[in-house]
Amino acid sequence: MTTLTAPDRRGTDSNKWRRYPADVLPLWVADMDFAADPRITEAIRARLDHGVLGYGRATDAQREVLVAAMQRDHGWQIEPEWLVFLPGVEGGFNMALSAFTSPGGGVMQELPVYAPLRAAPGHWGLTLHEIWQRPDAAGHWSSDTAKLDAAARASDALLLCNPQNPTGRVYTRAELEFRAELCLRHDMVLISDEIHCGLVLDGREHIPAASLSPEIAARSVTLMAASKTWNVPGLKTAFAIIPDAAMRARFEASKRGMVDSVNVLGLAGMSAAYAHCTDWRDAVRARLAANRDLLAARLPELIPGATMRPAEAGFLAWIDFRALELPTPAAEFFLDRARVALSGGSDFGSGLEGWARLNYGCTPEVLDEALQRMAQAVRDHGL
Repeated sequence: MTTLTAPDRRGTDSNKWRRYPADVLPLWVADMDFAADPRITEAIRARLDHGVLGYGRATDAQREVLVAAMQRDHGWQIEPEWLVFLPGVEGGFNMALSAFTSPGGGVMQELPVYAPLRAAPGHWGLTLHEIWQRPDAAGHWSSDTAKLDAAARASDALLLCNPQNPTGRVYTRAELEFRAELCLRHDMVLISDEIHCGLVLDGREHIPAASLSPEIAARSVTLMAASKTWNVPGLKTAFAIIPDAAMRARFEASKRGMVDSVNVLGLAGMSAAYAHCTDWRDAVRARLAANRDLLAARLPELIPGATMRPAEAGFLAWIDFRALELPTPAAEFFLDRARVALSGGSDFGSGLEGWARLNYGCTPEVLDEALQRMAQAVRDHGL
């Protein structure tokens, strides 16, 4: 049986635990507190034992590991040559925008969304056409199809985030097919950030958008990494899957001296994760589902008026604190008065100061303490 451990990260090089003073519980950046599977660290140690750490590139065997993983996990048959290795997904979607759009063009994107994704079009002189997701009575986030179609008419690319950050929703096959059809009809490139795809919860299925048909594959860039699923973001290793050879060449050319080769230790760790660590992934999925359910049950008890819709994937809760009418933005309130660090809602879209994102990729004890602190802060404020 796989056991998850959560070492004390205080006093280490952790961005998550160093950003704020020692009395703050950090539940902000998308970085879990669980130690990596020992098979990942063993693979890195074995690579170190070779002794030579020169420039490197993925081996044929490492490519085949990812080919097998895509088939095993998603029923998606890819080819080794489709893979382009990168230091990170964020660099990947910026490379794609640079390669396949021109200044003055348009990009469509569903909000709220991960801040670097939302900011990316502006780096390249592009107009962002926003479509706001709304939750229905059952808590499912969705976008108006007419608004999606209108945005597509004015756009050169669809920047997709699936599973979605911060809402944690997983797109259904029908939803993806509709977006793929828009790309085909309106001649858009599909750029899909699927970094959280290994953490689908409750037995759900992640469907890579590019796997829907050869036609959408031919105009797609899919971005993935081991970093979220196996909690190894510090290895700075990711990959793009680009089936079309001409698109792949344009994507590679867009590096323009800004994106370098991938860390050889990251390649070793990533390969071990995809090849050998599915049981660790399943254990962390179970832990995350339990933490999510704990949060969903305790939040309304401890902080009446705060609401969340349980995530379908990942370790991020998107929480609505607007009913509390806090005197400052929600994340600022809880940092100042509860000493709990959350990601501010305005990071994910304008007008979202009353929302915050909470990272429950931690021990239940840390999560409970954070909730208790937040509840006390609300009571002390007389709410």
